[in-house]
Amino acid sequence: MLRRHLQKGSAELLVLAMLEDRPRHGYEIGKQIERRSEGQIAFRIGSLYPILFRLEDRGMIRGRWVEKAGERRRRYYALTPAGREFLAAQWNTWEEFVRAVNQIARPRHA
Repeated sequence: MLRRHLQKGSAELLVLAMLEDRPRHGYEIGKQIERRSEGQIAFRIGSLYPILFRLEDRGMIRGRWVEKAGERRRRYYALTPAGREFLAAQWNTWEEFVRAVNQIARPRHA
């Protein structure tokens, strides 16, 4: 239950981070998160797409349909300038949170 709660709270950060270097389609975003976390974090498609829609509604990402010969059409998402600013702020907040938790939870050796 804790793992699910942590994943839910950091879902937007993870999705935005996957778009930092280049646009990606939803399935690729999910697979990249799973690969980079070595299988520790995985999103079901049913939970990933609402996050993408929410981020797009808030202006953090922009989606566009792309059609390639022999492939089905896919919606690729890219960070907007507002999304880049939000991601940077979220990283700072996340790092501060992790630092505070480590200060509290890690035992200090005398």
